[in-house]
Amino acid sequence: MTRQTDYSIVSAKFNHAHGLRRKVRGAAVSSLIRETTFFGIDRKMSRFWSDVVHTIKPYVPGEQPKLTNLVKLNTNENPYGPSPKVLEAVKAEAADTLRLYPDPNADRVKAAVADYYGLTSPQVFVGNGSDEVLAFAFQGLLKHEKPLLFPDITYSFYPVYCRIDEIIYETVPVTDDLQIRLDDYLRPNGGIIFPNPNAPTGRPVSLSAIEALLNKNTDSVIVIDEAYVDFGTETAVPLISRFPNLLVIQTLSKARSLAGLRVGFAMGDPQLIEALDRVKNSFNSYLLDRFAISGAVAALEDRTYFEETRAKIIRTRETLATNMRGLGFEVLPSSANFIFVRHPQQDAVELARKLRERSIIVRHFPLPRIEQYLRITVGTDEQCRALVSALAEILG
Repeated sequence: MTRQTDYSIVSAKFNHAHGLRRKVRGAAVSSLIRETTFFGIDRKMSRFWSDVVHTIKPYVPGEQPKLTNLVKLNTNENPYGPSPKVLEAVKAEAADTLRLYPDPNADRVKAAVADYYGLTSPQVFVGNGSDEVLAFAFQGLLKHEKPLLFPDITYSFYPVYCRIDEIIYETVPVTDDLQIRLDDYLRPNGGIIFPNPNAPTGRPVSLSAIEALLNKNTDSVIVIDEAYVDFGTETAVPLISRFPNLLVIQTLSKARSLAGLRVGFAMGDPQLIEALDRVKNSFNSYLLDRFAISGAVAALEDRTYFEETRAKIIRTRETLATNMRGLGFEVLPSSANFIFVRHPQQDAVELARKLRERSIIVRHFPLPRIEQYLRITVGTDEQCRALVSALAEILG
């Protein structure tokens, strides 16, 4: 069974079990959970596990091969290194001060984000990568009696967070051409979350459509996951001052080349930020170490390097898309640092396998509606030329 099929079945099973848990107490709860089969997994699991562990299917991150000489186009990392100023700042932290705890509030990072976007520090929350910030948002803002809504084709860790936090959710189908249609979210909900641009499709949602949704959906939080926003999508940050239920989450992993340092942040009304702080300080007060704090500040301050590298990626993306179309691929419009493609006469799994044989790795998702697509990270010009050359050879 594919992962996407799991989502629809799991949502029903999880929500059913969640409702039953409210009605059943004591030993009956454990019996119910252990006798129920989730995701096709046998209940013969460790008797020491908490009940919730039996119900979850962990998210599997993109492959990180331990091989050299690969053209690695599978995890959307930036092909260019971080700003030299970041490296200098990180090196400066390798000092005797490592014996001291870092600033638990990471005030320097908050101030840098606020300065960049014209906000105030109380409107900013920082964490150990945007995934962790999102996890805090799920727990602190998106668990309510009504279901959380998000696209049926999006990040696979959204359902994972719902399961572990016991959040009732519903997926909203994207359109036939894989776009998010926000009018479909105008129904009772306990919160809304979607990436912009979406992943793995790369398709953006316009700022005007987001504003229209915010005007109509005023009684629940709307979280916009902007991991790839810097590659051609309008950020929703300017709407924060007008809509107290808007939370925007970003990362320094992509456009600022800091995937290895793990820094993410949320921006929104101070009351939303307070909810995230409460969750954080009930879990781990020290989310960012000294290296991450100094590196993040340097990355945010070096705007020239940021603009240069993201412009190179955008140019390479457009050239790659043109070349892929020339090989007969259908290429979805992308505002991210990747493209989503399929070939009408070629099986996606076979294409990925043949590319791997040539030391080129791309990402395939075995999910209904997108099982014939490949997601390809935009690498350097040289890497993308190698990809196109290999595909031309495969296609004959």
